Amino acid sequence: MKKVLEFLDAWGVRISSILILIIFFKTCSTNTRIEKVKDVSLKNNERIDSLAIELRKEIKIEGLEAERRMIQSTDRELMDVTRQERIGNIIDSLKTRK
Repeated sequence: MKKVLEFLDAWGVRISSILILIIFFKTCSTNTRIEKVKDVSLKNNERIDSLAIELRKEIKIEGLEAERRMIQSTDRELMDVTRQERIGNIIDSLKTRK
């Protein structure tokens, strides 16, 4: 036990200072990793939001096209023809906004 205490008295300050230096460098690299993860997370959130908007447009277009097909299948009169034209105009405007 006496040899261990003598070793720690002789080398303790040097060993502890090296360990403190290593811990300091380790915490510096951790902060940069956190910043990189935040940047990637923000980019992913923006992409998810844009995909959600695009998906809503696609769903609306599909719904309008289904309505147009339903009108065409029932063989109705002039009122439905004007609705089909309006549906076509809405679909065209949605497709050009992409």
